[in-house]
Amino acid sequence: MKPNLPMKQSVIALSVLSVLSAISVTSLPAMAQVSKEQQADTKKEAIETIQVTGRSVSYANSTISSEMKKQQTPMTSALSIIDNLPGVLVNEGDPFGSDEWSTSISMRGFQLDLASQQIGMTVDGISNGNSNYGGGTKASRYIDTENLRSIEVSQGTADISSRSNEALGGTLDFTTIRPGLDEKLTVSTTLGEYNARKFYTRYDTGEIAKDTFAWVSISTQQNDDYMGGSVTNSRDHAEGKIISRIGEVALTGYLSYDDAEEYTYQRVYGLGQYAQEPNWDGLIKNFTGVPYQDQVLRETWGTERENLFGYLQADFMVSEVEVSTNIYYHKNEGMGKWMPYYIADVTNDGAGNPHSELDSATTAYSGSSLGSIYFVNRDGQSLSPNEGCVSSIGYPYGGGGAEVDPGCYDQGAMPVSSNRHSNYNKDRFGVNTDLVWKTSIAGMPNTVRGGFWYEDYQRDENRSWHKTIDAATSPRYESNPYWVQYSREFPVETLMYYIEDEIDAGFAKFRLGAKKFNVDVTKEDQFTPANDLNVSSDSDALISAGFVAPLPLKGLEVFGGYAENFAAIKDGVLERDDTDVSQIEPETADNIDLGLRYSTPGFNASITYYNIKFENRITFVSNESVNGIDFLEAAAGGYINDGGVESDGIEASLDYNITDNLGIYVSYTKNDSTYTDEAFLGNTVLGSAQDMAVVSFDYTKGDFYAGFSSKYVGERFLDQANTQETDAYVVSDLYVGRTAYEFGGAIDSMELSFTINNVFDKDYIGTIAPNAGWIGAPRTAALNVKFVM
Repeated sequence: MKPNLPMKQSVIALSVLSVLSAISVTSLPAMAQVSKEQQADTKKEAIETIQVTGRSVSYANSTISSEMKKQQTPMTSALSIIDNLPGVLVNEGDPFGSDEWSTSISMRGFQLDLASQQIGMTVDGISNGNSNYGGGTKASRYIDTENLRSIEVSQGTADISSRSNEALGGTLDFTTIRPGLDEKLTVSTTLGEYNARKFYTRYDTGEIAKDTFAWVSISTQQNDDYMGGSVTNSRDHAEGKIISRIGEVALTGYLSYDDAEEYTYQRVYGLGQYAQEPNWDGLIKNFTGVPYQDQVLRETWGTERENLFGYLQADFMVSEVEVSTNIYYHKNEGMGKWMPYYIADVTNDGAGNPHSELDSATTAYSGSSLGSIYFVNRDGQSLSPNEGCVSSIGYPYGGGGAEVDPGCYDQGAMPVSSNRHSNYNKDRFGVNTDLVWKTSIAGMPNTVRGGFWYEDYQRDENRSWHKTIDAATSPRYESNPYWVQYSREFPVETLMYYIEDEIDAGFAKFRLGAKKFNVDVTKEDQFTPANDLNVSSDSDALISAGFVAPLPLKGLEVFGGYAENFAAIKDGVLERDDTDVSQIEPETADNIDLGLRYSTPGFNASITYYNIKFENRITFVSNESVNGIDFLEAAAGGYINDGGVESDGIEASLDYNITDNLGIYVSYTKNDSTYTDEAFLGNTVLGSAQDMAVVSFDYTKGDFYAGFSSKYVGERFLDQANTQETDAYVVSDLYVGRTAYEFGGAIDSMELSFTINNVFDKDYIGTIAPNAGWIGAPRTAALNVKFVM
């Protein structure tokens, strides 16, 4: 079934009408001032501290505090800021988060990593467009950390209106700062270890037109890899936001551009390799001229990503109904690079003839490899190793045979190799509308909510192989590919709609709602139409219910929630031609939360018990193993539904002001996530920690502030069979800073802050993949200076 064009056109028309109708309301009343609520929120932006116990809703949720922001440097990925929240584990292989390949998030046994996308992400409530490494984008790419207002984590039964079809195990909502009411210029510079530096500036316009305020920022940053300093990660970012009020309509516009070039760290295969050298991932710093060894040259493990994202939102009233509607657009372009140690022989040129793959003007399209070319003579003909030669190459991946060893060829043999590029392009267009009607039933306040999310996107992907110009001297490659292995397009259409009713009975608030997804995923093979695939990934009606009830002790409430969560089949599942999509079903999860919250000035606490049943887990059978990388992806592999997971546990947090100057924050997580499939029944889910705990002390006196935080992560398994268990570890962070005012002249304030992450330089395995893991980031210090003028 192809995407429904009439539905698409009608939704687009509806979105345009929604925005036009919002603006047309302005002809009714006179121009009004920015709402008091918006003014108050804007003024308190710089000093806002949010309780990590979360909002008073019927599901577990928590929000970052200002202290958590200070524990990370301004150039660190925004993802790292949520790591101290209960139930959350964030691992990044790079000290500044500039490597998505080694990044993972784990909550309640659900994972967001290379293999799984089971945790939803939104930006100002708008879908981020999938979080997978190949062609996806994590929310941290849209937002400069210095423009981050807050992050709300819903660990399980998230808000029914959440826009994500990945949110099996919760949702992360990243929100951006609002424009200031007064004109000001912020300039920030961060310098850190590993040649890290960031330059950032933001201009708040003040009131540029009647009831119109905006800000715009630009930044550039870079840092070298910490294992040898042979490559430099870079990121250039521009961002802006504008708010306005025209009559009774509040308008918000947002635009973000991000251009990143990052180099990845490699995983270590098992505890044995990690024990040999816990500070090296196996990638080499210098070019050797031996292609088999240069396949692990760090310079050739690269990723390029470019994102443009923007939205226009209108908030207004229609009679008694609150309406919030927006349209958004996202364009993503990217490339993932590797350096296979051979030329793929894709054209039968005849015995003894030169290989056409070595001709820079010739490109083969589609087809499969007939074999591999390792060494050639000056005429471009393949050579074979000398008979009886034993290879002396022992690294990497256990070493290679005589065919890859230059010592097994006669003098004059020329090595050849490839640069393999996976090229991505994605265009997304979407519409969101939410309606809220507040009324009463039998004298009891009643709120009806409803809305929809529509998104249409197309992801294009092709893989090109480029000849290394001279594999003996440099990794530089020819711009024209000798082979385009495949080219395919993935049109995806999503429609989610929901309705919910909440009634306040006085002694408690009760809510009941339902939502549904209609998702159509298609693969269009540009070379071989016979490989076209289509799968409808529709959900049942997903029930959501809950309650919140105050208890006799002031500030104490009990809450409970139930939600049926859903993750649609991703377009990545259709990539492999040998995957039988007719046998794959969407993933589902039933989530239950039950907890207590207590909140008074200076003391906040919460505890939640949760139980989750996750079914139809979609698993990718990896083609990368300890014996090397399957660059051709010719080995059998694909996606299957592989059983499920059951999780239950406790999440608790406490935030207490010991004195007017000193506060303590504590969180604890006890999680038991086990497989339900027959092969690994009862085994602990790989990568999930059964115990996590955080203790953080934060001190403020006048213009001076400081803090120290430690996180304990218990043992985790590297494999589903539970035969390899990592050690528990503790990572600590330290920050200290001061703000000075009343400089006179143009400078209003100067803030100086110093941060050390992983203070005691603890060695540990961070992100975990099947039978492998990435080394955790080492101790890293950074200094930031910020001027406000």
